[in-house]
Amino acid sequence: MLRWRLAVSAILIPLLIAIFTLDHQAGASAPYLLALCVVLALRGNWELVQLLKKRSLEVSYPLTMFGNISVVAAAWWGQWKFSINSLSAAMLAYSIVVLLIFLKGCIEFQKPGKNIERMACEMFCVTYIGVLLAVTAQLRWMGHGEAGYLALASVVVAAKCGDIGGYTLGRLFGKTKLVPLLSPGKTRVGALGAVLGASLGTWLWLHFGPSLFSSKWPPCDARWALCYGAIMGVIGLVGDLAESLIKRDVGAKDASNLMPGFGGLLDLLDSVLYSGPAALLLWHVLPLAEWVAGPR
Repeated sequence: MLRWRLAVSAILIPLLIAIFTLDHQAGASAPYLLALCVVLALRGNWELVQLLKKRSLEVSYPLTMFGNISVVAAAWWGQWKFSINSLSAAMLAYSIVVLLIFLKGCIEFQKPGKNIERMACEMFCVTYIGVLLAVTAQLRWMGHGEAGYLALASVVVAAKCGDIGGYTLGRLFGKTKLVPLLSPGKTRVGALGAVLGASLGTWLWLHFGPSLFSSKWPPCDARWALCYGAIMGVIGLVGDLAESLIKRDVGAKDASNLMPGFGGLLDLLDSVLYSGPAALLLWHVLPLAEWVAGPR
């Protein structure tokens, strides 16, 4: 299993770096990131719909697919010179999708029972995937896009270093379970390892990363970098548990068998999806990129 995890990581990490590099060179329109987010939304939505079917909830894949693509694409509207900012556009698209879900429910209604549950699950699919992806993607335009990938990569670094720290300390020293009914493999020591791993990894990235974008950018202040990393570690851990909640409630071990050693795409993205909106908030309130010219 460990060999599979290493092999998959050896493919995914260089691929992600290549996409980020191409997108950074393409400028503020971020076409490669948009394409990546659409692919993630389509696959993630399919996995979530399949999980919900295990509870006999027949969620419409075409409608939730349209909803997720619409919300994600709307997050780019502000970059295409429309007279509405990206987050407002994404929320407008989400509102229209909610209206369509109700319209579909009215048209298909035949008898009482499971109509509200089905519509709620369709909204959940678009919320958990489309909305969280759209908000997380806003990190791409931090500092007028200059520091976009410094910020966006910090979310990935915090999530993955938190996973490594939690797995390592948990396997070596973990005994007391953290939440045994929800995630039997997680321990309290492992949770501490996740926070420490995220803190250290994020500090290293924010110390050495700025110089990769501009020789004039100094490292982020270590105190704020460690604080940011620790917060992201805690939130990422909760994100992992949130996805475990979905799987446990439908009786599944993994979201799918897409990637050996990892499970499905949702198993890989859980911490990133959950911590992305928090990261966007923290990049606006913490002095992490004071050296970037112009408003953040």
